[in-house]
Formats: sequence, C-alpha cells, structure tokens
Amino acid sequence: MASEGLEKPEVGGVEQVAVTTRSNDWIIPTLRVLAFFALLSATLVMALNKQKKTLVVATIGTTPIQVTLTAKFQHTPAFVFFVIVNASGSLHNLLMLIVNFMGDKFDYKGLRPLAIAVLDMMNVAFVSGGASAAAFMGQLGRDGNSHARWNKICDKFDSFCDRGSGAMLASFIGLGLMIIINIISINKLRNHKLVNSSIVP
Repeated sequence: MASEGLEKPEVGGVEQVAVTTRSNDWIIPTLRVLAFFALLSATLVMALNKQKKTLVVATIGTTPIQVTLTAKFQHTPAFVFFVIVNASGSLHNLLMLIVNFMGDKFDYKGLRPLAIAVLDMMNVAFVSGGASAAAFMGQLGRDGNSHARWNKICDKFDSFCDRGSGAMLASFIGLGLMIIINIISINKLRNHKLVNSSIVP
C-alpha cells in the first residue's frame, strides 16, 4: 500500500508534464512565425530605405544654388548593423521552425532543447544590440545634439526617418517576441530535465 502511494504521484507527475508540453506545442511555432515576419519586415524596410531631396544651399543674385542629397541606410554603420542582425534573426527563426517540425532528425543525445535555448539567447542579444544602436541614431537624426553640434536631418528627410522608425518598431516587436520565446525555451528545457530525472531511477 505504501509503495503504491509513492509511485502514483511520480507517474502522475510525468504524465502531467508530458500532457502540458503537448498542449503548448503550438505556442513557440506561432511566436516564431510572428517574430520571423516582424524581423523580416524590419530588415526589408530599412534595407530599402532611401530618399533624395534637393536643397537650396546658397543664392547668387536671384539664382538659387541647389544640391541633391540622398539619405541611405548604408551611410550609417548602426543602420547597416541593424539590417544584418534583423536578417540573421529572421533566418534564425526560420531555421528553428524547421527544427521544430523536423526535430527528431536534428536531436543528438537529447541536446536539442539546450541548443535551441542557447541560440535563442544569442539571437536576443544580437537583435537587441542592433535595435538599440539604430534607435540611438534615429533619436540623433530626429533631435540632433546641440552640445556636439550635430544637426538633425529628419526635418529634411522626413520620409526616410518615418520608414526608419517603422523598421525600428517592427524590430522591437520581434525582439519582444524573441524574449518570450527564450523564456519558454528555458522553461521547456527545465521541464525536459525534470521529466528525465523523474524517469531515471
């Protein structure tokens, strides 16, 4: 009687974790799809962001001297880094979706949950760095810095700045989704260890 009382909670605990894991299998793929589209849209919008504008720089007599300037994301290293990390982040989520649906073929000695959690954490760090760097440069372009005598450009290249702001917003949405995915991945790894420790005598 006593031995049966000790065995039942253990088996019930394993079954409960397994059922919970199966019922939540759709959460991470759904979040990954949303993160993929958010990061991909951020990449494309920033990579295609370009605006030409003709400005009057001087006037000789009654003749205005005009110059045509072009604002591109390539002109700012922070925006180039932003495009690279968001592209790699969207690729990471696409690969993790493939691993999720073909996970049995990629599992090696049960290391798949740990590898996914580590890669998710690295992805969060990269996207966070790129989004933060781009946000800093965006704020500088919008407001300038009178102390360093850096002039703002968003009053002249408004469309360029608006599209850049949209790309940054999409990137931060993708980053938020990736943080949630990372938390779930770590929790899944913890549950995986609990299941294995309860099965092993």
